[in-house]
Amino acid sequence: MTINTVLFDLDGTLINTNDLIIASFEYVLDKYAPGRYSREDIIHFIGPPLTDSFQEVDPERAEEMIALYQKHNLAHHHDLLKEYEGVTDTVKELYDHGYKLGIVTTKRKQSALLGIKEAGLAPYFPVVVTFDDVDHVKPNPEPINLAMDQLRSDPGNTLMVGDSPHDILDGKNAGVQTAGVAWTIKGESSLASLEPDFMLRTMPDLLYYLGVKMA
Repeated sequence: MTINTVLFDLDGTLINTNDLIIASFEYVLDKYAPGRYSREDIIHFIGPPLTDSFQEVDPERAEEMIALYQKHNLAHHHDLLKEYEGVTDTVKELYDHGYKLGIVTTKRKQSALLGIKEAGLAPYFPVVVTFDDVDHVKPNPEPINLAMDQLRSDPGNTLMVGDSPHDILDGKNAGVQTAGVAWTIKGESSLASLEPDFMLRTMPDLLYYLGVKMA
């Protein structure tokens, strides 16, 4: 069946928030667990919900840490957010060609919508499914199923694009096609081992994969 719906993860896929996320984690961990976590440990925290990450640090103080993380993250969002090459042009071209587009993220709604707006992507995404919209996050299929319901799409016509193993597993669990992004901070092999249907070297590769452009 032909793909007419493309769902994207947000952080690490559409927008480069790696420096922002790492800085926010470092800020919180320096206060709550000084000296316990390296940069590599923090990279491990990227992808899953904040609740899961901070539960690993200190279950009793996880909510405090989440609040502090979000405060720091929102305060520095504008300064540390970066765009991946070709993302805006690719998304706009898909939108102009009539593709149904959505974002599926484990991020909280406030910070997700801020990032989408600051990146100039808001006009192209009528559907944004966040941590706050579901009972079960990725890799549970609920977020993708919700996005498909809102876009009136079917699994056979849908592609999920993401930078985390959770994104690829979520897509497989929902029965949709999957595409990994080779620029993931976790390393391409972390996605390749899960055998996504396609691996994007740059976001414009998506246009060729979908047949919007011909090689």
